[in-house]
Amino acid sequence: MSDAPRAPVAQPMVPRIAHVRRRRHDAPDAWTLELDMADGAHVDYAPGQFNMLTAFGVGEAAISMSGDPATGPLIHTIRAVGPVSRALTELKPGEPIGVRGPFGVGWPMAAAEGKDVVLVAGGLGMAPLRPALYRLLGERSRYGKVTLLFGSRRPEDIVFRHEVENWRGRFDIDVDVTVDHAGADWRGHVGIVTTLIARLDLDPAKTIAMVCGPEVMMRFVSMALCDRGIAEESVWLSMERNMKCAIGHCGHCQLGPTFICRDGPVFTYRRLKPLLGVKEL
Repeated sequence: MSDAPRAPVAQPMVPRIAHVRRRRHDAPDAWTLELDMADGAHVDYAPGQFNMLTAFGVGEAAISMSGDPATGPLIHTIRAVGPVSRALTELKPGEPIGVRGPFGVGWPMAAAEGKDVVLVAGGLGMAPLRPALYRLLGERSRYGKVTLLFGSRRPEDIVFRHEVENWRGRFDIDVDVTVDHAGADWRGHVGIVTTLIARLDLDPAKTIAMVCGPEVMMRFVSMALCDRGIAEESVWLSMERNMKCAIGHCGHCQLGPTFICRDGPVFTYRRLKPLLGVKEL
């Protein structure tokens, strides 16, 4: 699948109708929806892009794709944090949902070819990274060493837990997981995800990093990766903002001079570094 820029959505402000094929509970407050487009079309998207999903009668929210871009249905993983996201997670199989997109700039999969790739996820930040990981594993010979570092609040909050366990059993990817808090039955690392970066065996000159999670986590992870010698332009972050139009017109997602929906959501750390530490932004 090409990483060339996608053609603009023909009618970007008009939702297409899809139906929920399957609803799966992936964490205490997160659900994954598998969707079928009503017209039977396959939605072509790049890892890291997002859709605007409509819960009819409630509202619309920007949700990253979390499935495999190469195969299968359209998949989104959603945390219920407000009226719209909660309504989306409560949709049952067969019920309709509106889809606008795909929108935005995705992960630098073409630039990562021939290089080692480090993915760092915090909590539900694993969802936007999951399509990139599917691409890396599906086209494994195109990339060097692949490492996934995953941080979560508690063991029970680990999203896609069974899949993470399967990835840990593979020989062609290194997976390390840590949690902030755990009981006596937890046998893994305890601590913030940045503590895993010091353990990385990496060649910074040939490494690209992809990071997604809370903004404060991404800021400290980026600093830690750069302290290990990875260039700022080789560290990529996926930002989340209050997106309304998804095409850069409304200004709700503006971060300084940047519109997250149109110019991102994926950016280099070099571009975001001056903005991440400014509280009013």
